[in-house]
Amino acid sequence: MSGYDDAPARPSLPPVPSWLDEVEGERALAWVAEHNAATRAAVEGTERFETIRTEIEAILDSSDRIPHVAQAAGRLYNFWTDADHPHGLWRRTTWESYRAGGPLRAGGTASAATTQWETLIDLDDLGRSEGTTWVWHGAQVLRTGPLAGRRALVDLSDGGSDTDVTREVDLDTGRFIPPAEGGFHREASKGALAWADDAGDRVLTVVDAGEGSLSPAGYPRQVRRLRRGQSPAEGEVLLTAAADDDGAWAHRDRWGRTWLLTRPDFYTEELWLLPDGARTLPPSAGPIALAEDGTTVAPGAVHIDVPSSARATAVWDWLLISLREDWEVGGVTHPAGSLVAAPLTAFLAGQGRLQALFTPTSSAFLTGFTATAHHLVLTLLDDCVDALEVLTPPREGPVEGRDGWARRSLDPGALIGGQSDEWGSAGEPRPDPAALRPGRPLIDVSASAVDGRENNRLWLTVSSLTRPSTLMVGELGADGTLSGVDVLRAAPERFDARGIEVGQYAAVSADGTRVPYIQVGRPATDVKGRAAPRPTILYGYGGFEVPLGIGYLPVVGKAWLERGGTYVIANIRGGGEYGSQWHRAGLREHRHRVYEDFAAVARTLSERGVTTPDRLAVHGGSNGGLLVGNMLTRHPELVGAVLCEVPLLDMSRYTHLLAGASWRAEYGDPDDPAQWEYIRTFSPFHLLRAGRRYPPVLLVTSTRDDRVHPAHARTMAHRLEDLGQAVTYFENSEGGHGRASTNAQRAFMSALEYDFAWRALKGRT
Repeated sequence: MSGYDDAPARPSLPPVPSWLDEVEGERALAWVAEHNAATRAAVEGTERFETIRTEIEAILDSSDRIPHVAQAAGRLYNFWTDADHPHGLWRRTTWESYRAGGPLRAGGTASAATTQWETLIDLDDLGRSEGTTWVWHGAQVLRTGPLAGRRALVDLSDGGSDTDVTREVDLDTGRFIPPAEGGFHREASKGALAWADDAGDRVLTVVDAGEGSLSPAGYPRQVRRLRRGQSPAEGEVLLTAAADDDGAWAHRDRWGRTWLLTRPDFYTEELWLLPDGARTLPPSAGPIALAEDGTTVAPGAVHIDVPSSARATAVWDWLLISLREDWEVGGVTHPAGSLVAAPLTAFLAGQGRLQALFTPTSSAFLTGFTATAHHLVLTLLDDCVDALEVLTPPREGPVEGRDGWARRSLDPGALIGGQSDEWGSAGEPRPDPAALRPGRPLIDVSASAVDGRENNRLWLTVSSLTRPSTLMVGELGADGTLSGVDVLRAAPERFDARGIEVGQYAAVSADGTRVPYIQVGRPATDVKGRAAPRPTILYGYGGFEVPLGIGYLPVVGKAWLERGGTYVIANIRGGGEYGSQWHRAGLREHRHRVYEDFAAVARTLSERGVTTPDRLAVHGGSNGGLLVGNMLTRHPELVGAVLCEVPLLDMSRYTHLLAGASWRAEYGDPDDPAQWEYIRTFSPFHLLRAGRRYPPVLLVTSTRDDRVHPAHARTMAHRLEDLGQAVTYFENSEGGHGRASTNAQRAFMSALEYDFAWRALKGRT
């Protein structure tokens, strides 16, 4: 098959022991403990590792980090970790106090004031009192009604896994309200609990209800609405997903509308609007009733008739539809990547004419949007660099037959005082044919509404690979003009960026496709100007339509760049840098293109003299772990080390391990013989060969990862050891898919990776 390496249908070596699949099995944990001890013994106490770990932990715990906040019911909420609070504090403050603690005051003088925080939940105290290592998963503060700002639903995870619980907390007292007193409560599951009305009397629940209630991927299939004091079995049934769907979800938007959702697979969905007072299904008299076949939905729910591959969202009185495939309506074809809109009421009546709000170009694609009270702010990627655009609907509201949307670009350069050249620009001072759009500033900018219903204020964060983040707040005027921008926080520099250059370049993949990448580091020359390739880390992801950004990287800067290393971010296919088509180009039978793109960047770095294969490490996690696993097995000659985190590696059975069943739309179904024929060609576990030399590998995972099973990393390490290959393994007991649950754990894991890379690449500068 074109584009694929020859690979056997099944591994030629003896099978890896099945007991490694037992997440907390006695033999498996003994094997993990042995490997962890060997890994720790090799690094702990060594000067470089301890220095890197100390430096990283100081960055993560620093008191001058930006405390990012979210507004609810007039207060600002923040979750904060530091050395004294490793699992964190959930806290809040007022606007006045938050502004007082900012870096600048009128006239440019520094403020002596500090922000006064009210601690709502101390997770370390809570964990000690309950004997559980609680990890923060978020909170929903009630924003309306008499209990606004006084009640919240808090999500907590035991050890950091995706499985979590929800509790209702009284914010006046900081006390969890027990179910016996009418408090809302969700038992541990991969489900959710959300407010269902303004008064806080009802919730939407998606919960594990026992046998038959979970999808093959482990997500609940049924949505119910509960009144205070009811059990899940007593609630109204709103939606039951088909048995083979990925799951069911529900939420209430900021305008009070209730939405129901099923996902047949990762990239398709069916959406319904449940009007107030709509007829629902009665509760079961016994256990929660689940349909054996097909999807059942409340009779009063209204189906949103858009392509299943699209994503539909209601904002104000408009329905916004993001397209992942071409859609022909009324003789007009809206291309994939477009954002179209229609008046919601008219659309539901089958009369709404679609209005094109954004149409992709050859370089610019939509990655997201946020809505203020009167404006829609789009975030675009233009050749992988952020841009913002403000759209304003007609003031009189949706008018059938008229567009009337105004649009205005929001220049990131204006946010940084017109000094964009100081933030790093594409290309190098000397000509380089690989440079992509030389001279433009490479700035990362994000925008989000402060309160999308009440006002037009906008959070803005600006950074670059060499300049730390600045947090601002501004106001959008009636015409979409941004004014009154106030700098609230400015993070300090965490590493010495003097002499570090940032450039954007392009490699050419096997099929001729241009593949962009960002390079940051000092020139690959010595003091006399002679070529001196540097130790380089090439990072990639390449999946699930996720684009990689170019924001400030303090840990990379301190642990790698400051010491003379080069860091490269590859914007390969499979990601979302160029929209849904860029993603689809690397799906399933086309997966080889993702790995060809990454290999092309690796080759180009050597050809340009940036590094050499023996001085190049590849780094990726999750789907990125699959990516670097394929670099290890398909292109070992191109790399000198592999850093592989929480990875997918055994693609023959990924669908039967934890959440893997939900990713069949990305990779294919290995249980289908025809699909296994192409999946086996990018299954790193099956591509390992006896007698072949592989570069040293660091495999990192978490026992608590209930998204990607730790068996992927365990069995790969075991097989590499059988082959006599150099492998370092570490499995953290906490952290879930994020590898770690405290800053100390994060610092250890990161130091392990950078120290490993320096050693493997003979980290000389």
